[in-house]
Amino acid sequence: MADEELAKDLGLLSAMTIGIGTMIGAGIFVLPGVAAQEAGPIVVVSFVVGGLIAMVNALSVSELGTAMPKAGGGYYYVNRALGPLFGSIAGLGDWVGLAFASAFYCIGFGQYLAELVGLPGVLFLSPIQVGALLAGFVFVGVNYIGAKETGGVQTVIVLILLAILGVFAVAGWSSFDYATLAGEDGLAPFGFGAILPGTALVFVSFLGYAKIATVAEELKNPGRNLPIAIIGSVALVTVVYAILVTVMLGVVPWTDLSQDAPVAQAAEVAFPAGIAGAAATVMTLGALLATASSANASILASARINFAMGREKIVTNWLNKIHPRFATPYRSILVTGLIIIVFISALGQDLAVLAKAASVLHLIVYALMNAALIVFRESDAVDYDPEFRVPFYPVTPIAGALLSLGLVAFMDDIEIALSAVFVLGAVVWYFVYAREKVETGGLLSRYILSRSEEMPDAAVSAASTVKPDGGDYRVMVPLANPKHQTDLITLASAIAKQENGTVVAVNIQQVPDQTSLEAARRQGDYDAAHRILERARDDAETLGVPVETHTILSHRTFEEVFDAARTYDADVTVMGWGPDAHGSPGRAESAIDELARSLPCDFLVLRDRGFDASRILVPTAGGPDSDLSAAVARLLRTEYVSTVTLLHVADDETDGRAFLEEWAADHGLEDAELVVEAGDVEAAIGKHAADATMLVVGATERGLLSRLFTDSLVLNVVDEVNCSVLLAEKKRTRSLRERLFGNS
Repeated sequence: MADEELAKDLGLLSAMTIGIGTMIGAGIFVLPGVAAQEAGPIVVVSFVVGGLIAMVNALSVSELGTAMPKAGGGYYYVNRALGPLFGSIAGLGDWVGLAFASAFYCIGFGQYLAELVGLPGVLFLSPIQVGALLAGFVFVGVNYIGAKETGGVQTVIVLILLAILGVFAVAGWSSFDYATLAGEDGLAPFGFGAILPGTALVFVSFLGYAKIATVAEELKNPGRNLPIAIIGSVALVTVVYAILVTVMLGVVPWTDLSQDAPVAQAAEVAFPAGIAGAAATVMTLGALLATASSANASILASARINFAMGREKIVTNWLNKIHPRFATPYRSILVTGLIIIVFISALGQDLAVLAKAASVLHLIVYALMNAALIVFRESDAVDYDPEFRVPFYPVTPIAGALLSLGLVAFMDDIEIALSAVFVLGAVVWYFVYAREKVETGGLLSRYILSRSEEMPDAAVSAASTVKPDGGDYRVMVPLANPKHQTDLITLASAIAKQENGTVVAVNIQQVPDQTSLEAARRQGDYDAAHRILERARDDAETLGVPVETHTILSHRTFEEVFDAARTYDADVTVMGWGPDAHGSPGRAESAIDELARSLPCDFLVLRDRGFDASRILVPTAGGPDSDLSAAVARLLRTEYVSTVTLLHVADDETDGRAFLEEWAADHGLEDAELVVEAGDVEAAIGKHAADATMLVVGATERGLLSRLFTDSLVLNVVDEVNCSVLLAEKKRTRSLRERLFGNS
């Protein structure tokens, strides 16, 4: 089934106002007075430092967003790069952090609304909470209708808000007095060490820029508009904060600045007496617009993150439903809105704690996003091609991660403790719920597991522990030769059908080393590849098996099969084997690959002489590969009602039969015909294969050098029998010594 996509409705101005509208809210209308009591007039520098930290992170977000303009923003990047465990932390952290922030902004809106029009209390809800609930319902409804309407509302709100603040800045500057700003104790009455604690307090004012990336999938021309919107919104907001806070502190002494309505208080002083009251009222209306825009943008972003997590199955896939009329993830929006309403009703008195906790969670997410950028760059991810790249890599993302985590240290203990509890909860959620449902791991774990011999044991163990368990059973089929592809697809489909799985048909197009892959993609003619894959789809669907098809451009052929198996999370790969097949014995690329890698999944290699699974012969002497041979025989027997013959070569018939009976019972083949043969193994297999239509044999345990310089039983049997041969080799990790010389 094709992924459901979000409509591209947002332009540059709408996207930019999402960021500005989230940031210019309580940050300017509430926090200056509170922060001034913590740091003094030097709090202006705290706002600027917060803006600089946000700008460093904004550069990384811009690169990630132009590489992958997908709904979910930071969650999506972290999930792809670092894996679903960290994706759970980032996604749930961002989602809940924004839900807390949305409730905070709605309560701020309710506070101003109750003061302006006098709302009544209802049941256990205060007038402020009633106003907050009204705001929550309105903005959830706006988001439900669609992002285009949301962007339009946000644009109007932000433009009006900036105009009001602009008039205030001009009037305030005309009344500005440096002596009022400095006060009796100077610009830093608590010392310059108060700057960073002040930054930790006001950083909640800078949470909006990354939210633009959460709607990147709905953004027109994201390669151009996304960086402009993200970087531009941070720059503009930082300048606005610096000017307005400076003006406020130059009009009203910092010791007297209101902690509830500093802008309205400053307006009464800055404007002439005749219009001071009206100016204060306008500032109150501006505060309503500011908190409304912050709440609206936060609801939009949090719903999109929730939608993205539902699409990746970290939360229930029930959320991954697009409204047929409005083209929005309406279920996600409704669930997010319900959580916000619960927060408003239950936690309406804990505004400061909720705001700071949201900041800590977002800082953790920003640190993970910077780490994700480094993983994308260093792993050379084939689909990572950003139109914007951060300057001074890798200094920029490293600085972003360190600055984000460093700022957490200046938060209060209660916010840090709440965030630690939440992160632990996200980890528990992943292992208890999400791990068995998530289908795809991250680039980091794939990189570690694909190089397990080179990596520290602790890293390999950790990557294995957090690797997802979920997803359907996936049978990958690399297709190159049309002559044998029907039989390969038939075999793969039979296995997938019995496992309720999916066939993944892959055609690897080899590109000369002198040609870049991008040039080949632009200029290539892939009609033949498309015909192969369409035929594969038809063959698989005839058997009632779901099928995916992929064309891969690569400078390699055989080695790319292994990478594709990892990329598409194959449980087993079914491929052809013959004189002209990838990986044919004796080819240099096959030998080199065996030295360099361990198998990423189980492999079944078919020497095709016509697919007929009616009479299957399985020779066995025990061992892990014969376990796979037995499993394949069982699957084929169930699908085709095959007769299965088990063959064991032993000089002592009694001991041989005892072994074979026990082995058959252990592998669910008790009703198979059991044959014990004395003498030469190769001759015995050849003799009984004459009556078989398919020989299923485990791969040799011998190493590369011994296989190259001595005869191999498997290779000889493949060439001598007349029926099709299926070579089975289990996924395993082998040391370099075992690769060279075999098992001792």
